[in-house]
Amino acid sequence: MDIVLYALTALLYGGLAVAGWRSHRHAGSRPMLESVPPMPAAATTGANTQAQSGFAGSAASGMSSSGRALLFVALLAHGVLLHTTIFPQNAMVFGFAFALSAMFWLGAGIYWIESFFFPLDGLRLLVLPLACVASLLPLAFNGVRVLPYSAAPMFKLHFLIANIAYGLFAIAALHAILMLLVERRLHAMRGGIAQRNVAAAGNGWLSSWLDTLPPLLTLEKLLFRLIGAGFVLLTLTLVSGILFSEQLVDRALRLDHKTVFAILSWVMFGALLTARKVSGWRGRAALRWVLASFVALLLAYVGSRFVFEVLLHRAVV
Repeated sequence: MDIVLYALTALLYGGLAVAGWRSHRHAGSRPMLESVPPMPAAATTGANTQAQSGFAGSAASGMSSSGRALLFVALLAHGVLLHTTIFPQNAMVFGFAFALSAMFWLGAGIYWIESFFFPLDGLRLLVLPLACVASLLPLAFNGVRVLPYSAAPMFKLHFLIANIAYGLFAIAALHAILMLLVERRLHAMRGGIAQRNVAAAGNGWLSSWLDTLPPLLTLEKLLFRLIGAGFVLLTLTLVSGILFSEQLVDRALRLDHKTVFAILSWVMFGALLTARKVSGWRGRAALRWVLASFVALLLAYVGSRFVFEVLLHRAVV
């Protein structure tokens, strides 16, 4: 049964990803403007916002109804697969591959919800291939059995909150990557005419891909909503982890590598949100801070699991 779910999940994710890239390639091959008129020096913020989704003038296209329905089926199949493989016969099996699979399942689910409100084809072209690969990783890396406390209600709550937080931050990191690419393109657009033409000619596929995104200000708004929600859940993850540890081993906090990196990530995301609230921090520096914070979060669990399970061949819970 599990192998059928693996095949169905990978087939749906992979098929949707291939269809999305083919559609993108065909749209990118349509005739485009050969040159772009220089932008006025006194262009308003509204005009810049319209240009931020691409200077070729192509409209962003949303996901079709059939594609959205197929993605929903893929999410259902992936969710059932995760449940049956992580919780087999009242036990629990987990590892870095399962963590990545759950993270991108949630990321794809968040994209599916966002797609009802915003045309995010550029994000879809990133999320679905990653979700396809991540869904197959547990076949190669089997993880370890977590028997002593897998049935504890506190642990299940902690596990659920943590994985939702990871999924939110994963999709936020992909948003940040796309925004950095858009920022870079905008800087090229604001240069001379020759520089803009060279940028358009040399990165045609990238330009047409970025054309599918909403304006940069919309992406920024979505990004900080995701980070805000993720930060709340990460806070609950740390609190529930402390309570769970105290309940099982009578020790509220164990300062191992996982805890240190989780707290570091929490501090970094908290500092980002505070700076955003107090001084309106934005731009490349803020986006790079988002990625650095996400890397710290990955090291908190996924990275340490990978080192122990794959490099050191040691079981760790």
